Amino acid sequence: MRRRLSIAIALLFAAIQVFAEETIRVEVHNVVGLSERFNVVFVVEGESAPSDFQWAPGDDFQLVWGPQKGSSTSVQIINGKVSKSSQTTYTYILLPEKTGSFSLPAAVAKIKGREIVSRRAQVEVVADGSSQPRQQQAAPDRQEGSSSSQASSQSEDIFMRFNLSRSKAVLGEPVNATLKLYKRANIVGFENARFPSFNGFWSQETESPSNIEFKREQVGDKIYDVAVLRRWVLIPQKAGSLTIDPAEIVCLVNVKNSSPRAGRSIFDAFFEDDYVTVRKRVVTSPVTVTVSQLPAGAPDTFKGGVGDFTVSASLSRDSLKAHDAASLVVTLSGKGNISMLEAPKINFPPDFEVYDVKTTQKTDKSGTSGTKTFEYPFIPRSSGDFTLSPVAYSFYNIGSHRYSTVKTDSLRIHVERSAVAAASPGADGGSVLTVDRKGVKNLGEDIRFIKTRNSGFSGERSFLVRSPLYWILAAALLVVAFIVWLSFRKIAARRADVSGTRNRKAAKMALKRLQLAGDFLKKGLYTAFYEELHRALLGFVSDKLAIGQADQTKDRIGEALRERGISDDLAGRFTTLLDECEYARYSPDAGNEAMNVHYQEAVSVITAIASNMKKTSSSGTAAVLAALLMALPLSLGAAPANYPDSLWNAGVEAYAAGEYKVASEAWEGILSAGLSSADLYYNAGNAAFKQGYYGKAILYYERGLKLDPASGDLRYNLEFARAMTQDRIDTVPEFFLKTWIREMRGWMGPDAWAALALALFALSLGMWLLFFLSKGSAARRTGFFTGIVLLLLALCCHGFASGAASGAELRDEAVVMKAVSAVKSSPSADSAKDLFILHEGTKVKLLDQVGAWNNIELADGRQGWIRSDDIEII
Repeated sequence: MRRRLSIAIALLFAAIQVFAEETIRVEVHNVVGLSERFNVVFVVEGESAPSDFQWAPGDDFQLVWGPQKGSSTSVQIINGKVSKSSQTTYTYILLPEKTGSFSLPAAVAKIKGREIVSRRAQVEVVADGSSQPRQQQAAPDRQEGSSSSQASSQSEDIFMRFNLSRSKAVLGEPVNATLKLYKRANIVGFENARFPSFNGFWSQETESPSNIEFKREQVGDKIYDVAVLRRWVLIPQKAGSLTIDPAEIVCLVNVKNSSPRAGRSIFDAFFEDDYVTVRKRVVTSPVTVTVSQLPAGAPDTFKGGVGDFTVSASLSRDSLKAHDAASLVVTLSGKGNISMLEAPKINFPPDFEVYDVKTTQKTDKSGTSGTKTFEYPFIPRSSGDFTLSPVAYSFYNIGSHRYSTVKTDSLRIHVERSAVAAASPGADGGSVLTVDRKGVKNLGEDIRFIKTRNSGFSGERSFLVRSPLYWILAAALLVVAFIVWLSFRKIAARRADVSGTRNRKAAKMALKRLQLAGDFLKKGLYTAFYEELHRALLGFVSDKLAIGQADQTKDRIGEALRERGISDDLAGRFTTLLDECEYARYSPDAGNEAMNVHYQEAVSVITAIASNMKKTSSSGTAAVLAALLMALPLSLGAAPANYPDSLWNAGVEAYAAGEYKVASEAWEGILSAGLSSADLYYNAGNAAFKQGYYGKAILYYERGLKLDPASGDLRYNLEFARAMTQDRIDTVPEFFLKTWIREMRGWMGPDAWAALALALFALSLGMWLLFFLSKGSAARRTGFFTGIVLLLLALCCHGFASGAASGAELRDEAVVMKAVSAVKSSPSADSAKDLFILHEGTKVKLLDQVGAWNNIELADGRQGWIRSDDIEII
């Protein structure tokens, strides 16, 4: 069930991502010439066209032309579902101002009120000789492709290069090779391509593009269109100087005629083509690779590996019976000549029969990195405990230039004695142990056993999604999210309030200044002491009361202190202390004792003022939070405490003893008391089935599935009981999406879906808090999109919970309880015609009721009227 839920969530998430994503794609050359005009194309893709688009080329490029806007829209209808996609392009032509590497500004588009931003494309501007002609002129009166034609392409405009990752290697060391074509001419086709044979190398083609794609590169002081024709991984198989033959290809090039044909008129020149196609043979130079021998002293476990590898080993089964098959799997992973690795030698116990090794290889695009797996199938022929020695593998490490050995841990195998074994004579006169193997046969089939453990009963069935508790919890999550948002907003506001911060830290700053004044007091520095003391007092007033330096008079300070609730006596002490400090600064007559008195008075006054102002401050946030928390529910209700456990246990004991009637009476006694559970219906159905009452068993199983749609035991026993019924009715196929939704809804019960909906809703609120409170664009983007996805998933889970609860509460299905029941054409026993006969256990759908008759419908679509006494509603 958990696995199915994770798969469903992943599918929903992928679908939402596909349909919700809107992007801006940038198309531009990565390298351009200084005097070259080039295109920049922005492609906006999504469900809707952008309402606004903004972009400027910046100071490094001159805008020659643009923007040119183009748009297209496509609509698809698949199975009645309409999907729409839009593509809008904006084309600009730019001219570089200077050489260098530049970053184009990002474009901004607005779609449905939401802004999306493109990436910043990198463009390298080089001093390319692009003004020089790339083709020479053709001579007159020559046929296309003629060997004597003067129309040709310059040799520097088309050439090939065969590049190697290294020119020196050791035996077995991988070498990556790339064949590239460089062009500045107009190539219209290729002929007679011939690639090297790589004599002396083991070669593997790692890239062979079917469509040749050109990209720009700078070679020297010019720009070329470059295409990769082939890529190989080469592994030298012998030492010495190995020469790689040249590669060759014939290019069909369009070149311009150098002069008009003699005797033609101006009208001939207008209608004739000034270009001819010539064939140009392009050849690479031979390349030599110097291959060295591997050093001597290779370990016995060396199997040709060159590179850097690790080894791991595992058993498919570490506990089995004699004559059963198992496998040892050895995996070599790393970088090097993966394809040339040989299987390591494994020392199996003597009594193990080992079969051919199965090899599996996985590499990346380079062909030099990946894994190679060796599977050793074996069969132990005797019982006991065995130990497989560690698997050792040696290779030549290119980085350290020496042989390295890696090992696995030893593996233990426990082999039990086989129940079926026989000895047959062998070819040499001895005996060979054989096993008579047969397929597993079903000797009989039966329903699954009852539930012996009581999981609890409930009265009238209530679902979480239908209860007030569900909405109270959802509201509580909203309240908690609002409180968190409010708290963080208040913290941010407090940090942004510079004046308030200075007010709160006024006393702390004043005490720091007083501490410096105290140091001057200890040193007997009279003037410095009173200057610092006076600065501490005025600084405290400036920070605490927000009084500027120009307004720091004694009258203004005293008035401000009284407005803040400070007593006249305390305000007078403060202003008097200011007067004494000013007098002492300019009349240095007081001694050290007076300085000490003034210092103590300053500490006392500042502390008293700060304490009184703190007491009068209001703290309403705590009261608001307390009120909100008090509004949350403190009691979620109590569960019934008394259960008829004795009847449950009596039924279990009777069923185990084969007294199915006694067990049925005990469990039906619990049901008649108004209590129920999925396990109770499951056990009651089993007891009815054992007595041959298949209709009642099917009824109980169906009722149990109403309470627990995810129960595998209920579904298994229901299908088993349906197989015992006489009526075989072909079900009309329904729309696959409806079937998929119903099956997915049945993965869990209604309460589990509701709980999952609440959990996803809580996570969604957390993501929205991240969006509203975070300052980083990446975090805000993550919070926004993840919050939307989680909210949609929560709504889906809520829909599944509501649907499952509604399905459990519906009373539109019934089971035929009578052995034989006639279905009539109308609700009448006398005048109606018999349409068909139904037997016990058949499930029907209820459409209508008239008196003692019910209008029913079968799974194949047939309808009719049946007596209400013959059926029982699920």
